[in-house]
Amino acid sequence: MKTRIYYDSTDAGGIVYHTEYIKFCEQARSEIFFEHNIFFENEGYVVKNIKANYISSAKLGDIIEIKTFITDIKNASVLVHQEIYKESKKIFEADIKLAYIKNSKISKIPENHLKVLNEYKIEG
Repeated sequence: MKTRIYYDSTDAGGIVYHTEYIKFCEQARSEIFFEHNIFFENEGYVVKNIKANYISSAKLGDIIEIKTFITDIKNASVLVHQEIYKESKKIFEADIKLAYIKNSKISKIPENHLKVLNEYKIEG
């Protein structure tokens, strides 16, 4: 997913706030499901833990690209690796464990979700 950096994502110096990178990753993960016509109602994925590495920063007006890879899928959770690039230079990466919930309870990931997640699965 590509997006432009707008003023509301930056500080007074035009540098992206650190929390915005996590928001961009969330948007990219959501977009994967939206592209497959999956919309959430009383279900979704919640972050169990996240390990983030800030390498460099983006600034107001930059166009960034968020790449998403699935590294592991369990019954009710998924491990995601996401990277953010600016002009083909990696500026951020995160490893995120997500739990699937339905009606506020941890649940088995549905088959139609597994099909989508497996499209982004990488080995290793």
